[in-house]
Amino acid sequence: MKLYNTLSRKVEDFKPINAKCAKIYTCGPTVYWYAHIGNFTSYIYWDLLVRTLRANGMKVDRVLNITDVGHLASDADDGEDKMEKGAKREGKTVWEIAEMYMGDFLDNFKKLNLIEPTSICRATDFINEDMALVDALDKKGFLYDTTDGLYFDTSKFPTYADFARLDLDHLKAGARIDFSSEKRNASDFAVWKWIREGEDHAMQWEYRGRMGYPGWHLECATIIHEKLGEPIDIHCGGIDHIPVHHTNEIAEIEAAYGHKMANYWLHNNFITIEGEKISKSLGNVYYFSDLVERGYSYMDYKMWVLQGHFQSERNFAFSDLGAAKQRLLNYRNFAALRWQKKATDLANVRISMMEQLNNNLNSAGAFAELDKAINNNVPDDAFVDFLDELLGLNIGESTPDISDEIKGKIDERFEAKKAKDFAKADALRDEIAQEGIALLDNADGSIWQFIN
Repeated sequence: MKLYNTLSRKVEDFKPINAKCAKIYTCGPTVYWYAHIGNFTSYIYWDLLVRTLRANGMKVDRVLNITDVGHLASDADDGEDKMEKGAKREGKTVWEIAEMYMGDFLDNFKKLNLIEPTSICRATDFINEDMALVDALDKKGFLYDTTDGLYFDTSKFPTYADFARLDLDHLKAGARIDFSSEKRNASDFAVWKWIREGEDHAMQWEYRGRMGYPGWHLECATIIHEKLGEPIDIHCGGIDHIPVHHTNEIAEIEAAYGHKMANYWLHNNFITIEGEKISKSLGNVYYFSDLVERGYSYMDYKMWVLQGHFQSERNFAFSDLGAAKQRLLNYRNFAALRWQKKATDLANVRISMMEQLNNNLNSAGAFAELDKAINNNVPDDAFVDFLDELLGLNIGESTPDISDEIKGKIDERFEAKKAKDFAKADALRDEIAQEGIALLDNADGSIWQFIN
């Protein structure tokens, strides 16, 4: 299996630490608002990663975090905490906001048929462990105190700029975060924030005799250290995490414990909507409820995502979603053939699809191999199960065998056509169509297919 590793900026052979089990960490959502369809793109791709590893005979120990504190509006160290912002917007407590939006996220996660991670970890469940990591960094001389918080001195971590290829010499104050006069370097970041006089922050904990809360980057470093132990095999996230969030995670873990954080880093690209960045101000934010209202399913969207590569920027358009819906319907009708005709040997298709996915998760190539197969072949139950386990598109689960009553009508219609009783044949065809089934006639009888 080969994967593009952001760490080296090249495609590499994947060599897990333990040949039988891969350790994976996925950056999860900040649960202050509903996750839109673009947010779920990464989780769909990383689900494919997990499924491909499992298809290669590996177990996967995967951790997903839930950010319910410490993620500030700038994605760095300034602005209002996103959870606080959500609570004020809706007149609820931050705890209520976290529960509501975490529940919505996990509900959509399940409806997308994404494999549940081994562990789903909330940031607020690891506060004591956060403090221990801060202590470890401070003991080794990486931190300094300000009125705003405890900051990581990036000048003391020589490889800080390596992961994101940052040019620290030209990183002007304010380029990443609002520059504080107490900060020693523009790239320094807070690992623990102090509650300042007059500040209204519902989530706060006592540490070193003062009230405060952990920084966003700290939570991921802590959870990885506690739940998986470093180094892990693969760390996943979006490309926007590279220059700040993931760079800071690496600094925290490697400075505190002296271990490499992750051997492989996978980053997915963004999707745009009709060529524009997804933005509430542009009015182009879509949620799954919007897709369902327009007649599309969760699996239709998942199909659309998987038709592209995780490293490519994708442009979402409803016309393309319609094409993905039709392609998925074609796969469902291919799966339905197993109830009607004798199966053919599809071992080579299995091999060719796995070759594509093992080549840096080339799902588009895997679909191309499947497209070639569905024209002149018939699957058996084992092959349909293979597709569902590999792709997670519910191809087989959504293609139940039709009832004996409908089968009887299909046979009756075929006999009516042979007897040239076309009025009866047409009437039976219409009855069958009302059940969502279309018929394709050939010399041996009729093949049934799902209409939608």
